[in-house]
Amino acid sequence: MSNGTGRGLQANVLGTFDTVVMAVAGSAPAYSIAATTAVLAGAVGLAGPAALLYCAIPMLGIALAFSRLGRIDVNAGASYSWVGRTLHPFLGFLSGWALVVSATLFMVAGSLPAGSMTLALFDEGLADDTALSTLVGAAWFLVMLAVVLGGARLTVRAQLVMSGVELAVLALFAVLALVHSDTSLPFDWSWLGFGHFDGVSGFASGALVAAFYYWGWDVTSNLSEETRDSRRTTGLAGLIGVGVVFLLFEVFTIAANVILTSQQIEDNGANVLAVLGDEVWPGWGGKLLIVAVMLSTVATLETTLIQVTRSLFAMGRDRTMPSALGRVHRTWNTPWVSIAVVGAVALAMFVASNALGSVGDILADAISAIGLQIAVYYGLAGLAAVVAYRKTLLKSPSDFLLGGLWPLFGALFMFWILVESLGELDSAAIAIGVGGLATGLAPMLWYWRQGSDYYRPARLDASRTVEADYAPDGRAAAHATSYEGLPTDF
Repeated sequence: MSNGTGRGLQANVLGTFDTVVMAVAGSAPAYSIAATTAVLAGAVGLAGPAALLYCAIPMLGIALAFSRLGRIDVNAGASYSWVGRTLHPFLGFLSGWALVVSATLFMVAGSLPAGSMTLALFDEGLADDTALSTLVGAAWFLVMLAVVLGGARLTVRAQLVMSGVELAVLALFAVLALVHSDTSLPFDWSWLGFGHFDGVSGFASGALVAAFYYWGWDVTSNLSEETRDSRRTTGLAGLIGVGVVFLLFEVFTIAANVILTSQQIEDNGANVLAVLGDEVWPGWGGKLLIVAVMLSTVATLETTLIQVTRSLFAMGRDRTMPSALGRVHRTWNTPWVSIAVVGAVALAMFVASNALGSVGDILADAISAIGLQIAVYYGLAGLAAVVAYRKTLLKSPSDFLLGGLWPLFGALFMFWILVESLGELDSAAIAIGVGGLATGLAPMLWYWRQGSDYYRPARLDASRTVEADYAPDGRAAAHATSYEGLPTDF
C-alpha cells in the first residue's frame, strides 16, 4: 500500500461498449432535452438548434483533448491531473474542484426532476409539489448512491438497462416527430444560422446553456483506471458519446420549435418533453417520455456520482484533500469515503434547496452556474492537451488539426462564453458559479502548504511519455508513466 489509503480501484472492469454507454448516459439526452429546452428557448428563442450546433464543434475539440490526454496519463482525476501536470498544479486543483462543485450542484438540479417525473407518472398535480419532489428525488439519489458504492460492474449493468430503455423511447419519438403533420411553425433553415441570436452576448448565453446539454460525456475519463485498454477506449467513447447526443439534441430541439408554441415551452419549464410526447402521440406519448426522462435523470445521477467520487478519490490519494477520500472499499473496490461524503453533502443541499422556490427556478440558476464551471474545466483541459503535445504538433497535418488547432479552438471558445456570459447571467447564478469555485481556494492553499507531492508534479510531455509507454515491439512498458512522481496502487 504505497499511499496508505488502501488499495487502488479495480482495473479492467469495463469494455468499449460499456464506456460508450456511460458517455451517452453522462450527457443524459432525455433529461437535458426535458429540463433545458425551456432555458435554451428563454436564452435564444428559435436559435436553439444553432446554439447546439455551434457548441458541438468546440465540444468535439474538448473531447479530442480528453482523448489525447487520456493516452498519456491514466488517472481517475482526469483534468485535475492533466491540467496540474501541464499548466500549473493550482489550475489543476481548480479544474478538479470545478468538476466536484458542478457535479454536487447537479445532484440537486437532477434529483428534483427525477422526483417530479416519478410523481407525474401517477398524478400531474403532484409533480409541482417541491417538497414531495425533493423527497422522492432524494430516494432515487440514495438508490444510485448504493449502486455506485457496489462497484463499476454493477454501475454499468444498471446503466445498460436505464439508458437502453431511454434511447429506445427517444429513437421512437424522433421518428414520430419527423412524420408528425400538425405543426405550429414550418421548419426553417434559419434556425441553424446566426440570424436569430440577439447579438454576440445572446449567442454566448445560448452557448453556455448548450455546454450544459453536452456535459457529462467525460465520465469515461474518470473511469479510466477501471477500463480495459483505457488509453484508447475512454477517449474514443467520449467522442462517440458527443456525436450521439448531438444528433438527439438537434432532432428534439427542432421538433420542439416545429410542434410546440413558445408559450407551451415556457409554461412547461421542466417538462417540455412530456408535452411534446402528448402532441405527437396523444395519451401514451407523454407518459412514455416521462419514463424516458425519469430513467435518464436517474442514469445521469449515477454517472455524475462516478465523476465526483473518482475526482475526490484522486484528490485524496494525492493528499490535496483529506487522505481518507482516497480510501477504497476492500470488497467493492470503490472509494467509499468519497461516496459517503458526497451523499451527505448532496442530501443536505436537497433540504436547503426547498427554501429556494420552485423546481423550475432552481433548475434555471443551477444550469447557468454549472455552465460556468464546465467552461472552466473544459477550457483548461483543452489548453493542457495543446501544451502536452506541443512537440509533436508539426509531425503531420492531422496532429496539427486534431491535437493542436481543434482543442485550442475548443478551449478558447469555452473561455469566451465564460467571460461573455458573466455580463448576462443573474446574480444568483454568478454567485453559485463563481462562489463555488472560490471555496476551493481554502483546501488548495492548505494542502499546498502541507507539501503534497501533487504540487511538485512530473511534467506531462507527450513526446517523452509516448516513447516511455509504448515499447517498439508492441509490448507495454513495465512501468507506465501515468503517475510519474505520484504514489499509486494502480
